[in-house]
Formats: sequence, structure tokens, C-alpha cells
Amino acid sequence: MSEDASTAGDDTTEGTVDSDTSDSQPTSNGVDTANTRGRRFVVGLYVALVGVAATAGVLTATFVDGLRRPELFGVLPLPATRAGFAVFGGVTMAVVLGVPLSLIVYVSRRIDDPDAVE
Repeated sequence: MSEDASTAGDDTTEGTVDSDTSDSQPTSNGVDTANTRGRRFVVGLYVALVGVAATAGVLTATFVDGLRRPELFGVLPLPATRAGFAVFGGVTMAVVLGVPLSLIVYVSRRIDDPDAVE
């Protein structure tokens, strides 16, 4: 009976260790859960910041008088309305954050690939 008790204790300990390290282990479908959570956080933060910029555009158009029409990238004129300023703020923030973020993703994928370095 003492052997059964010690074996049961070992199983419990191993189960605890496995559950603690399961966050960094790939799941059965091959997706790393810690990596997926990080990507979700970055995408969520990106969407939130773009939403804040669009909201700031709406608030600017609502409370500031005498605004001129915004021009998206200095080329595409938008109407001087709440919607126009929301689009201007959202798209500008999306591009300002999205371009460097996409470059970081591209470089990080290439640098991890040993065949990519020539």
C-alpha cells in the first residue's frame, strides 16, 4: 500500500509540472498558446489605439470650430464632418502603427529562419 501511495504522489507532482509548463508547449494542433496570446494582445492594442484615434477625430470635429477639410496623406480630401475626421484619425493611426508593426513581423520571421541568412 505504501508503494501505491508514493506512486499516486508522483503522478500528482508530474501533473502539476505538466500543467505549469503547458502554456509554453505547443497544443495538439501545433499552435503555441503563449505566442497566440501575445499576438492577440498586440492586435487588440492596435485596434484599440486606432479606435481612440478615430474617436479623437470625432471629438475634434464636434468641439472645435472653423476646421478645414482634412486631407488624408496630403492627397485625398475628406469632408470636414465628424465622419471625415474619424476616418482621418483612424486611417492615419492605422498606417503610422501598422507599417512599422508589419516590418517588425517580417524581420522577426526572417531572422528566425536560418536559411534566410545568406
